[in-house]
Amino acid sequence: MAFGSLLTLLDDIASILDDVSVMTKTAASKTAGVLGDDLALNAQQVSGVVAKRELPVVWAVAKGSFVNKLILVPVALGISAVAPWLITPLLMVGGTYLCFEGTEKLIHHFFHRSKKMPEQVAKELAAPPAPVDTEKAKVKGAIRTDFVLSAEIIAITLGIVADSTFSTQLLVLSIIAVVMTAGVYGLVAGIVKLDDLGLHLSQKTGAASRSMGRGILWFAPFLMKGLTIVGTAAMFLVGGGIIAHGLPWLHHSIEGMVHKIGAIEDVGTFLSALSEALLNGVVGLATGAIAWLVVTGVQKARGKSH
Repeated sequence: MAFGSLLTLLDDIASILDDVSVMTKTAASKTAGVLGDDLALNAQQVSGVVAKRELPVVWAVAKGSFVNKLILVPVALGISAVAPWLITPLLMVGGTYLCFEGTEKLIHHFFHRSKKMPEQVAKELAAPPAPVDTEKAKVKGAIRTDFVLSAEIIAITLGIVADSTFSTQLLVLSIIAVVMTAGVYGLVAGIVKLDDLGLHLSQKTGAASRSMGRGILWFAPFLMKGLTIVGTAAMFLVGGGIIAHGLPWLHHSIEGMVHKIGAIEDVGTFLSALSEALLNGVVGLATGAIAWLVVTGVQKARGKSH
């Protein structure tokens, strides 16, 4: 009897682990796009600090990301059990924040920088902000951004395991949280230290190593510049996607447009998917602009009232 109970228990455990494995793979594939955006955004956020402090900054953001997920996983499980209808509104708030942050970056780049007097720019270049202050600002900004993207990853995963048992939900969410965080920040660490690798190889005795090192040193600045652009664009793509999915009428409208584009002769699956991303980006830009106008208006009104 005891042996039969043990076999039943082992069979149940194997079944749970099999379900966890399948659902984890599904969740990983569905959150891969967010993972790419997360990588671009965080590589952009932690770039530009003093070279010897790059890895400590990445590690500080990674620890913040783990804390984010330690908060988000139990909260997601609690909301799923008590008030599942809250998940979408909370995600939309996070998506709006991403769009707002992206809009601020664009406005700062295209308008605020051009308003500075040449003397002011020269003074800022001659006396850059203290590295510690820069690090703290970058870490805080990266952790805030990571919280929104982590929330989307957890929400997508929760949707996949919604009909499973609590233990399966907990295991899949925990595995996704750990694997995604380790994967993103491992890659971010590699990207920000790419120039050090190039310098190391360029000082080797072998001609092939030196050539490779010089190539990496030439490529690294373009990669970081590209990640800055991709990271800002990702804010609108991810944020716009969250907003669109949260508004059924808008989501169906985008789906209808994508379907029409896909039905055009010679338009492939890639172009059809690209059109959906671009439409989400347009939604993100519009959301960010509205959020920025509202926040700016409130700030001005509060300033006048004081």
